[in-house]
Amino acid sequence: MRAFTAIWKSRFVVKKYIIKRLLWSVLILFIVAFLLYILMRSLPTSYLEQIARQKSQQPGSKTFEEWMQQLEATYGMDKGIVPGFFAWLSKAIRGDFGDSWKYTVPVTQKFAEVVGVSFWMGLIVMVLEMLISIPLGIIAATKQYSAADNAISVVALAGISLPTFFTASLLKLIFSVKLGWFDLNGLVGRNYDFLSPMGKRGDIALHLVLPIITLLIASIGGYMRYIRTNMLEVLSSDYIRTARAKGLSERRVVYHHAFRNTLITLVTIWGTSLPALFSGAMITEQLFSIPGIGYISYQAMISGDIPFSMFYLVFIAALTLIGNLITDILYAVVDPRVRIA
Repeated sequence: MRAFTAIWKSRFVVKKYIIKRLLWSVLILFIVAFLLYILMRSLPTSYLEQIARQKSQQPGSKTFEEWMQQLEATYGMDKGIVPGFFAWLSKAIRGDFGDSWKYTVPVTQKFAEVVGVSFWMGLIVMVLEMLISIPLGIIAATKQYSAADNAISVVALAGISLPTFFTASLLKLIFSVKLGWFDLNGLVGRNYDFLSPMGKRGDIALHLVLPIITLLIASIGGYMRYIRTNMLEVLSSDYIRTARAKGLSERRVVYHHAFRNTLITLVTIWGTSLPALFSGAMITEQLFSIPGIGYISYQAMISGDIPFSMFYLVFIAALTLIGNLITDILYAVVDPRVRIA
């Protein structure tokens, strides 16, 4: 009976904690959305100005000022910041984020068209990061100051230090210009329309190789350093020395006892990686002209496309809050010492 009561209380505490965090997340998201709306309304450029200027130059057309008044009234930009924000919020709650000024389609429709490329690219990078960084980080920690540790540290520091544009330019120079294995830019080749369905998928995959390698080089070094540092700290703990004194094999000490505590670091990485799956790699997508969500969002921002920019930034803020919540909950799963109270 006591065990049942303890389990019920524990579940109640967890549910209460989750509900409390969700309410705080909603409040934080509301504040972030309001601040983003202020920033969007304060942009020095606007796509409406470009439209009004083009229309005013047509023969017999109205003046630029008249077109601006008409367009601002059409898109609700003639209201103040606070009334304008609540007008935007009332539509956003219903899933209506308006039409993109630059792409002239609903914001959610344009987002759905391009987010798939960024998602698969980010997912592949995240999986490869884990498959490569975890073993190398453990090897570097268990063989501290050895040749393997030094080589891994050099590679990690090089990946952290090299700018993304330099890595991308170097890869394109070697594999596109010199060897001719890949196209310089774009998501599809010139013969894409003449390929079979399987050939089209292969063509897209081939164009994503260099962007994925660029992202992998830029991020894998930091993950290896995190895992190495955490493993070194755990391996010097008293309970690890006790496990070794009991005669346990080094493999069991490292992978069963020490690595379980390193999961805290991995949970943090996984939680913070959630926004990256949907936010896209803005710089890398620009360098390779990959029409993912990062590339499209950047083009929308520099054009003053407020509806699309607002949706994208609020979406990333929501994903960040969800990622932090999932991270906190998983802490209690992977580490028995962590309890929600």
